[in-house]
Amino acid sequence: MDEENRLIQERKRKLKEIRELGINPYAYRFDQKNKAQEILEKFKGLKREEKTRAKVKVAGRIIALRRMGRASFMHLQDGTGRIQLYVREDEVGKGKYKLLKKLDIGDIIGAEGSVFKTKTGEVTVYVSEYELLTKSLRPLPEKFHGLKDTELRYRERYVDLIVNPEVKKKFIIRTKIYDAMREFLQKEGFLEVETPTLQPIYGGASAKPFITKHNALNMNLYLRISNELYLKRLIVGGFDKVFEFCKDFRNEGIDTKHNPEFSMMETMSAYDNYIDSMDRTERMLAYIAKKVLGTTKIKYQGKTIDLAPPFKRVRMVEAVKKETGYDFLKVKSVEEARKIARELRVEITDDMGVGSILAEICSEKCEPKFVQPTILYDYPVEVSSLAKPCKDNPKFTERFELIICGMEIGNMYSELNDPEVLRNNWKKQEELLRKGDEEAERTDEDFLKALEYGMPPTSGIGIGMDRLTMLFTDSDSIREVIFFPTLKPVNK
Repeated sequence: MDEENRLIQERKRKLKEIRELGINPYAYRFDQKNKAQEILEKFKGLKREEKTRAKVKVAGRIIALRRMGRASFMHLQDGTGRIQLYVREDEVGKGKYKLLKKLDIGDIIGAEGSVFKTKTGEVTVYVSEYELLTKSLRPLPEKFHGLKDTELRYRERYVDLIVNPEVKKKFIIRTKIYDAMREFLQKEGFLEVETPTLQPIYGGASAKPFITKHNALNMNLYLRISNELYLKRLIVGGFDKVFEFCKDFRNEGIDTKHNPEFSMMETMSAYDNYIDSMDRTERMLAYIAKKVLGTTKIKYQGKTIDLAPPFKRVRMVEAVKKETGYDFLKVKSVEEARKIARELRVEITDDMGVGSILAEICSEKCEPKFVQPTILYDYPVEVSSLAKPCKDNPKFTERFELIICGMEIGNMYSELNDPEVLRNNWKKQEELLRKGDEEAERTDEDFLKALEYGMPPTSGIGIGMDRLTMLFTDSDSIREVIFFPTLKPVNK
């Protein structure tokens, strides 16, 4: 029998003994009136060995336990932090004190008592009464080594959160980012909405979808790859400003920046163009940074990033020209573009046109070098089916991406609202689909019908919430900021 199983069997033996004492080891409730952090803050001004008459009731998990003769110390961890408990036999009674021998690190208890500060200056609860709330049957990882195996941390996030307090802090920051973003958008007059996750036709992006089946209707449905087309339907219907936090699903590979299920925030704002969205994006990220972190300057992977507006703005063709020396405004044929890609050792496919090759070169040669917030704009029409063409050059579109530390944080554009142009764009996409491009877009006849009723000039913002959280928490992998990331099955 290995050490872990031996410890589990030992805990099960204690569980049986506790039940034989007439104690329910899985209580129904406890009146938790106080939190660890609240007590520490309230009584931090006590002098050493000073006691109070104030009574508190705390509950949490035992993470340290030091039994002595007739007095014992333990540390309790709740959702806000850790606090020390002091238990004496003459205070809780012989029976309750004897029960301590059957408790283990990981057990959950509730305790009541007064507050004092020890000789060493630690705010502590002097326990007058306690009860076992939940018996833990599995031992937690050893205190000083914790849960270090990265993949095991993601698979057993519940243990990761118990033994690695810094992990919990990242998810608290994530929630604060959502709250601040929602607050900013509502102040700007946006209405929060909900759109379908199951869609009869996937759209709004170029990605391979997950397919499922609705038995009652005997039809295929798709997990959304984007909510964009539904938000635009709402603009057609008369809503001027809408936003949604949503889960999107793309049947793609997994790496440090991609998870098949991920979180987005999308807006649509009538009568705006992509310049308005650029300005709003700058204001929004600065607002969130100040609200969540107290400053627009944040640390990410050893670099100081300043989210104070204005951000650097650069056209894609200008970025490529500056980095590689090639001016794609002068490229006249796809053969010439392919030659440039080969010289730059950028991998391309046979179906790529000049615009797609330009975008690929920019992605590989330019974007990784954008450390400070950079708005990369005017994307080729070939890679921007849903964006409005630029007035001065229809080969490009009013689309931009926000790049920070080489990572795409958001994708935004002036929305294409000409149904005939969009139909032609989608015809080209359908042709790519027939040739085997699994990420090509589909023609959505209902959306085209909506556009035929008329959609005002509109621009939207799409922010990857997981990547934004990575940035705000100095995390190098998307799995660090998703509670339960998608993982390959365990080979048993």
